[in-house]
Amino acid sequence: MRRSLTLLACLAMAGTITAGRAFAAPVEPTGEQIDSAPCTAALNAADDDKVIASCGALIGNDKAPKADRVKAAIARAAAYDRRGEIDRAIGDNDIALRLDATQAEVFNTRGELFRRKGDRVHALSDFGTAVKLDPNHAVARANYKALSLEIERIGAMMAVNNRPSFNCATARRPVEKAICGNPELANLDREINAVNTKVVREATQGNPRAGRAMQREQDEFLARRNAEFGKPDFDLQKTMRDRLDRLLGLAQH
Repeated sequence: MRRSLTLLACLAMAGTITAGRAFAAPVEPTGEQIDSAPCTAALNAADDDKVIASCGALIGNDKAPKADRVKAAIARAAAYDRRGEIDRAIGDNDIALRLDATQAEVFNTRGELFRRKGDRVHALSDFGTAVKLDPNHAVARANYKALSLEIERIGAMMAVNNRPSFNCATARRPVEKAICGNPELANLDREINAVNTKVVREATQGNPRAGRAMQREQDEFLARRNAEFGKPDFDLQKTMRDRLDRLLGLAQH
């Protein structure tokens, strides 16, 4: 579940800022105090366009109070996020964290942005940092756990990618050798085996006889596949795809 920063949360957070990424580069300091009133008014009005237009000068001025600059950077990040400009949102969160690296909420928020971009490495790092800073941050803990499991599953899938359900080193049948030599067929075979195992297991729990019947159906498919492979009108890929579709249909009931 994604946790979005509300404007009230933004107003409650404090910290300081240095420079951001290219998307959120601060204005060069002029040495003069910057009036924070326009940015504050935009925050209070919950007006994303005004936050983006008015808060840049405050964020980039090192004479402004640090707390105000961090609040502005967090608020502008949230505004960019709501507009779908993820890179700029990350850039403004970078600014806030360079100034105050103790904000667990901002680390968690930036982690969610990285995850949406598909950058799991940086997302996991940010979630982990958020949990270290605040062990009671429930959302960060849930994000870290969920992403860790996702990465683990991806790793497991990569380990068996393009490998069938059987050992190609001991394959003897021509059809098995053909499957081993074709990554798409190998993945199809592995998926068929996995879904069939699930279907048989669930059927057996409710009715052992039904489970045995489902396994016989799979055995008959394999026997037919083995016997018909090599015939002029036999399409191995279609046959395997049809079997998988049949099993997926059973798995949904």
